Amino acid sequence: MKMNDIAKMVEKVGIPGSDRFDLPTSKKRFPDGAWYRMEISGIERPNVLEALIDEMDKRKTPIHRAISMVMGATYLDKKELKDFATIAKEAQLEVIVTPGPRAAWDIGRQPVTPEGAFSGARFRGAEQVKAYIADMFRCIDAGFKGFLVTDEGLMWLLNEMKIKGDVPKDITFKVSVYAGHGNPAGAKLLESIGAGTFNPVGDLTVPQLATIRQTVDIPMDLHILLAESFGGFTRFYDAPEMVRTCAPCYFKIEPGPACLVGPGAMYKPWTDAGMLANFAREKVKYAQTINEIIQENFPEATMSKKGAKGLAIPTP
Repeated sequence: MKMNDIAKMVEKVGIPGSDRFDLPTSKKRFPDGAWYRMEISGIERPNVLEALIDEMDKRKTPIHRAISMVMGATYLDKKELKDFATIAKEAQLEVIVTPGPRAAWDIGRQPVTPEGAFSGARFRGAEQVKAYIADMFRCIDAGFKGFLVTDEGLMWLLNEMKIKGDVPKDITFKVSVYAGHGNPAGAKLLESIGAGTFNPVGDLTVPQLATIRQTVDIPMDLHILLAESFGGFTRFYDAPEMVRTCAPCYFKIEPGPACLVGPGAMYKPWTDAGMLANFAREKVKYAQTINEIIQENFPEATMSKKGAKGLAIPTP
């Protein structure tokens, strides 16, 4: 069968039949009308959040979203959770929490084997799903509104629970890069089962990202700097075209040797909090640089201001 015929079949169900090499300008925006926002990962403890906010204020560079407790919210006690939520609320900062335990903590070793790594980070059994949801509710009780999800089945379940009224309507779910989605059909699936925002795999080309944007309306979370364990790439000078073709988008800043696996993994619970705090300051500097590059090359694009409409800001 001819490729053109297959493309027509795919387009009948609302999925582009080819990547958008013409790089159309996105007409979609955040609720405040802005094109882009900044997201920083690895904000693991209250003192790391305080360092991020202090540096953000010094540099007058707004950070809109903190991906937090990637080591697992289980490791924070209730007072730490409440303190974290209170600090974020005062700074008008969206927080996406990572409930734990997760698949990497279980007895299964497949996800960390060379070939098993391609299978994605999925939950194992009903008990692990219940543990995630229990930890999520513990964080909701502390005031958090946003949560990281790595499993489409869990995403579907959480959305069904929201529809039935068991999960509050104002909770936002972000699908992680660990879910491994890199095409418009996968993005459409995630949007259809309740994802409020999602992180495609980090090494897609701009035409591939533009194709996803033409397919879904939810914000895309784009890695512009990623850990060595994922490839260690830096895409600062792709930012103007990324924002033009992919708005609304978060630029995700996550450098370092490794995230969860291997030597130097930053999001282990025993990682030094002082190091994480200093690293958070460096990431804010990168956000400033990225914003400068965008404004020099595509000044039409606007970035959301601090505390913008639509952010999942905690309410402790």
